[in-house]
Amino acid sequence: MTGEAAPRGPSGAGSEPGARVGLAEGVRQSLTLAWRTLVQVRHNPFELSDFSIQPIMFVLLFTYVFGGAIAGSVHDYLTFMLPGMIVMNMLFVTLYVGQGLNTDLTKGVFDRLRSLPIARWAPLAGRIAADQVKQAWSILLVFVVGLILGFRLGSPGPVGMLGAVVLLLVFALAFSWVAVLVGLLAKDAERVQIFGFTALFPLTFVSNVFVPADTMPGWLQAFVDVNPVSVLAEACRGLMLGGAVATPVLKSLAWAVAIGAVFAPLSVWVFKRKL
Repeated sequence: MTGEAAPRGPSGAGSEPGARVGLAEGVRQSLTLAWRTLVQVRHNPFELSDFSIQPIMFVLLFTYVFGGAIAGSVHDYLTFMLPGMIVMNMLFVTLYVGQGLNTDLTKGVFDRLRSLPIARWAPLAGRIAADQVKQAWSILLVFVVGLILGFRLGSPGPVGMLGAVVLLLVFALAFSWVAVLVGLLAKDAERVQIFGFTALFPLTFVSNVFVPADTMPGWLQAFVDVNPVSVLAEACRGLMLGGAVATPVLKSLAWAVAIGAVFAPLSVWVFKRKL
């Protein structure tokens, strides 16, 4: 210990570590830490590749390799598959919240942040806020690739697309708490990724993302119909292409509320025990 004075807060108030931080100042600190997380992406080409290049490869692969065999027409399959592909990509991007959080914990970044006069919830809020930016980029990227390949919005037009983006971000915000919990409990970042892929692959592939549920065996349809991935994909199809909207959107929001209500308090409880 050097006996030096505690570092001054970002606002220059010179508050001591652990001192109560106002809401506005806490939000400002969260945004600063969110920016730190986003800037780190340029130093991590693998992460940038995962949520930028990988989704493009999946869209091209499923459209041109499987599209004709599944739907009889590449264009028809692209129209059906793209909203679901955006949903699937959104879920996988949330894993980076858990990975980043786990890395900060294991490398002592959180110990350093805890010694600073910042809100205790700011590092967690910063991670989740940065995830929302990554999600928006990922959604835009897959959508633009789809437009280039021939995907066109239906009768709802841009308003429907905007609604789909808002719904996806709301769902991503809720689902990111699952990734936060995994990131807090896992011993290292690799295990976060392993657990995430193990859980998300069956959840996304046993859904209506790639094929309609009525092509599956009856016993499997029962799971697909209640699968939140299927519900969200159906809502996005309705908003982007036209068709049923109200019921799938309400079901998606209900799933988001349920996931957030279970995993957010649990994650915060584990987070407090870790600090």
